[in-house]
Amino acid sequence: MENKIEIPLSKTKIGLLFLGSLAFALTSIAFVLHPEEWTTSIISSPILITILGVFIIVFFGGLSVFLAWKMFDQKIGLTIDERGITDNTNGTSVGLIEWGDITGIERLVIVSSKMLMIQTNKPEKYIARASNAIAKQAMKANYKSYGSPISIIASSLKIDFDELEELIVTEWQKRELL
Repeated sequence: MENKIEIPLSKTKIGLLFLGSLAFALTSIAFVLHPEEWTTSIISSPILITILGVFIIVFFGGLSVFLAWKMFDQKIGLTIDERGITDNTNGTSVGLIEWGDITGIERLVIVSSKMLMIQTNKPEKYIARASNAIAKQAMKANYKSYGSPISIIASSLKIDFDELEELIVTEWQKRELL
C-alpha cells in the first residue's frame, strides 16, 4: 500500500483570516450607517458608498461565517494518496480529485494570493460536485477565467505554498509516468 500524505488545516491561519474578514465586515457597517462621511473625490455618491458597504458586509460576513465553521472542521485539509488528491482547503473544495482526471498543475497568483489550478479533462464532473450555488458559480468563473474549476490554496493549511506546490507536482508526475 502506498503512503498517504495528510496535511492538516491550520487553525491559526484560519483564525487570523477570520479576524481579518470580520474586521472588514464590521468596519463596513459605517459605510452603510454614515455614507456621507466616506465620500471622496473618486466616489462622491453616498448611495454608491452604501451599496459598497452592503456588498462588503455580505461578502466578508459570509466569509467570516465560513471561516468560523472551518475552525471547527475536523477533516484533514488535504490528502494525497494512490487515488488522487482529496481537497478540503476552501469553499469550492470538491473532495477527491482523481489522478486520471488531472491534465496539468499551474501556479496562479492573484494580487498576493497564491493557488494551484488543477487542470482537468472533466471540468463538468467537478463543477457538479459543488456544495452550493455560490461554490458552483465560483467554479464556473474559475473555469472560464483560468481554464479549470479546481483550485487548491495553502492559506488554510499547515504547509507553505511552495512546499505544497512541489509536493503535489511531484506526486502527480509519479503517477503520470506510470
